[in-house]
Amino acid sequence: MTVALTATAAAAKNKTDAVQPPPPNFARLVACQKISDSTQRLACYDREVATVSTANAKGDLVVMDRQQIRETRRSLFGLTLPNLGLFGDKDGENSTLETTIKSIGFAPDGKPIYNLAEGGRWQQLEFKTFIVDPAPGQKVRVRRAALGSYLMNVNGEIAVRVQRVN
Repeated sequence: MTVALTATAAAAKNKTDAVQPPPPNFARLVACQKISDSTQRLACYDREVATVSTANAKGDLVVMDRQQIRETRRSLFGLTLPNLGLFGDKDGENSTLETTIKSIGFAPDGKPIYNLAEGGRWQQLEFKTFIVDPAPGQKVRVRRAALGSYLMNVNGEIAVRVQRVN
């Protein structure tokens, strides 16, 4: 199991994709294993685990496994966010989202808004092409296109240009 630890303050400082050093609380916990005396090592572990646990409970330190990271990436697909190096794009994993339609609504201008299973809302940007009879449960593929735009296919139909609206 892979565990990602994120300290909110440390993550905000360094916005590169480089591997960042672990937060001080976690580094102190790992350092406990170097203590040769078993009594002192156990006391160190007890103290530092309590510190890490408290930081996690307060939201100062976030612990996520690989599956939680994937789910978070999927839920953030299409949003413009600063690159904090937290949920990096590994092997183009963030270039396409395949999911289903949860529900359909309409913007004031009459363009459809597709609410997807991950919670994202995508508005169709053009009237020239419409998706034929979109319905909840249908398969959707949203992919990155040129110049920061996105294209969406429903049930393999012709793609329409969309943008994330939430």
